[in-house]
Amino acid sequence: MNYHLEFEKPIAELQRKLEELRIDSDGGTLGVSIADEIRRIEQKLEQTRKKVFSNLSAFERVQLARHPRRPFTLDYLQSVFHEFSEIHGDRLYADDQAMIGGFARLGDERVVVVGTQKGRDTKEKVRRNFGSAHPDGYRKAMRLMQLAAKFQLPIISIIDTAGAYPGIGAEERHIAEAIAVNLREMMLLDVPIVALVIGEGGSGGALGIGVADRVLILENAYYSVISPEGCASILWKDRSAVPKAADALKITANHLLRLELVDEIVPEPLGGAHQDPGKMAVSIREALLTNLAGLRNLSSSELMEHRYRKFRTIGKFLEAGPDEGTLPDSKPARPDTVESATAEGA
Repeated sequence: MNYHLEFEKPIAELQRKLEELRIDSDGGTLGVSIADEIRRIEQKLEQTRKKVFSNLSAFERVQLARHPRRPFTLDYLQSVFHEFSEIHGDRLYADDQAMIGGFARLGDERVVVVGTQKGRDTKEKVRRNFGSAHPDGYRKAMRLMQLAAKFQLPIISIIDTAGAYPGIGAEERHIAEAIAVNLREMMLLDVPIVALVIGEGGSGGALGIGVADRVLILENAYYSVISPEGCASILWKDRSAVPKAADALKITANHLLRLELVDEIVPEPLGGAHQDPGKMAVSIREALLTNLAGLRNLSSSELMEHRYRKFRTIGKFLEAGPDEGTLPDSKPARPDTVESATAEGA
């Protein structure tokens, strides 16, 4: 599939010229050597790549996270893990194809993997519901995590979703309750949990499998309470404000690391994970193994205490003093009232 984002077009044009020159050179249609011209364009192409991808805006990184050629969860299950055995169904209602999981091996480590899965073509996109899971998907994920706890296996959670499905069927089967139960139960699982955001990390749909001891994120992925489009429609009521919203939300990997919402950034090949999926898979495998090795040294009680402290300390808080926090015509605030609790930069 030949697909280029707007900011990738200068690179695509140079690639096209380079390919034409190579074809002419191989076919011998030109009477003069064009080796020097090929070298010149190769150098310019490399310089352009570095210039473009070292100066990406927040929304351009969001676009990369959504790139249709970007590897999905199933791609990594084949390249990062081996001996994957998928488990189906939530034992309550259905087998949600937007949420996949099962037993696998990561190096020599036996693990349980859960993750959201998007589709490549139209038929698969519909079957996978565009990566937006129903309540059945979150209940299936929790069933698998509880199996992991039963057999004392580490859990790897792979996140790539714009959000949980907000349709009528999901509401009828209590999507909010399913996600809330996952948040509570993941906090209590006594096995190591590592979450990895590989593309989109949208709202509660991502957080429903994202309560982990270590949260990793790929360099061009994002993690956010709302999409830039949703934020722009609410705050500016103007779709042209989407890039501004992406900047304001602080959702890119570097911002998230500074805000301590993620623990580690996994570097991507120049141009994004889709440019070299094999190299990306190696980086992910090394990052997962390194983080699991560190968690293996903790006891069950230490794991849960560490996880609790991790999420309790997220965010920056301002507490009202003894003479503050009282509004006109309102009851006096309790001394421990939290006047505002806003994440830095949000």
